[in-house]
Formats: sequence, structure tokens, C-alpha cells
Amino acid sequence: MKNQATKPAAQPKKGDKKSGSDWFAPLTLIIIFIIAVLIYIFVLGDGSHFEGGDNKNDPLPGDYLGTVYKGGFVVPILMTMLLTVIVFSIERFITIGKATGSGPVDAFVRKVKSALATDNVNEALAECDKQKGSVGNVINSVLHKYKEMAVEPNMTKDQKVLAIQKELEDSTALELPMLEKNLTIIATLASIATLMGLFGTVLGMIRAFAALAQAGAPDASALSTGISEALINTALGIGTSALAIIAYNFFTSKIDGLTYSIDEAGFSIMQNFASKHS
Repeated sequence: MKNQATKPAAQPKKGDKKSGSDWFAPLTLIIIFIIAVLIYIFVLGDGSHFEGGDNKNDPLPGDYLGTVYKGGFVVPILMTMLLTVIVFSIERFITIGKATGSGPVDAFVRKVKSALATDNVNEALAECDKQKGSVGNVINSVLHKYKEMAVEPNMTKDQKVLAIQKELEDSTALELPMLEKNLTIIATLASIATLMGLFGTVLGMIRAFAALAQAGAPDASALSTGISEALINTALGIGTSALAIIAYNFFTSKIDGLTYSIDEAGFSIMQNFASKHS
């Protein structure tokens, strides 16, 4: 029963996720970059934000969109990073939410343990069907192996427990690693965004000092533009990095919680089998 139902269902699922992830990340990054460039050119760079209606002039007093535009070519790069963090955070939030299932994982684990305590495996399986998600799928697969081993006449108890443990490990390997996909992008942006912001800061300060170095009276417009570019890029870089760090830590803690719950339920299943079967 297990070989006919569980494994064929799990294996294609893994392949489907992998093939989908092959194009999702790079395509998303390209689309986000195009959107960021269009926003930079047609929204931030719109002439209505600048004196004389020309974005080559200084931004209007108090016009923050025009001020951000003056951050230079680094701005759309930083905007791409910021939008990437937001998009992939939303994508991870939805994915991990689906993996969690239809109810609280802690309550689900308690119900499974309670059902096993009364040797009611079918009730535990029913709870898995209600829970769904990656957690429910893993425990469902382990419980089917539990039932299979309970009537297996040709193996010792230790071999049966090891078979259940292997099923837990295999099912977990199929379901949970995909939860970490795209988190590496968020973690990378947490570092790169700060460095890119500092790069833009350096460029802005170079422009500011170049204005001060001119003979005679310094070019006040060039000086203010250079300082503006430096501060805007710093703010965007630090803000993007902070958001990426928060998102990464949040999602890794969620994944660790799911892993712990699966391990807890799996240990209870093996312990229950060892105590009630020979």
C-alpha cells in the first residue's frame, strides 16, 4: 500500500517544485529590475518633481521623489534589491503557510500523540488528512509505514523501528528542503544591499568633494546633489539590509519550528511502536 500510494505521490511533487523554481527566481529578478528602472525613469525622474520641469535641474523644495532620483544610477539597483526582498518574503510567507497546514502545528502534534497513546492509528491518519501541508504529509507517510510494520512478520522490532525512522527521514527530505528555497537570495541581499548603499555613498561624496574643489566659489548645486546622492543611497541600502535580515530570521525560525514539530511527532511514533509491538 505504501509503495503504491505514498512514494509515487511524493516524488513527482519534489520534481514539480524543482522545475518551477528553475525559472521562478531568475525571471522574477529580471521583472523586478525592469520595474525598478521604469519607476526610476518615469516616476522619480518625471519633470514635475524638478525646477523648470527638467530632471537635470534641482528637485523642487520638499519633493522627496525628485530627491531620490538625484541618488543616481545606484538607486534603481537598490530599488531592485528592496523589491526583491519584499517579493520573495511574500512568496516564502505563502509557501511556509501552506507547509504548516490548516491549523496550529503544536495542536496537530498533540492530537497525533494522543491518538497513538490509545493505539488509534486511523484517528491519527484522519488528523493528518485534516492538517494537510508538508507537516501532515510527512506524518501521514510515517503512520502508513507504522501500519505496514505492525503486520510485518519477517523483521525484528529493531528493524521495524529503523524502517519507520528511515521513512521519517526520507519524507522529511522530500518535503522540507523546498521551504528554504529563495532564502539564500534574501540572506545575500542582507549583505549586498549595505555594500551597494555604501558604494552609492562613496560616489555621492566624490561628487560633493569635486564641487568643493572647484576654483572660486563652490558649486552649491553640485555640492547638494552629491550629498543628497550619498545620503539617499545610504538610507536605501541600510533599509533594504535591515528588512532582509528581519525576513530571513523570521522564516528560518518558522522552518526550524516545523522541523522540530515533525521530529517530535516522529519520535513519538517510533517510541509508541517500540513499546506496543514486537
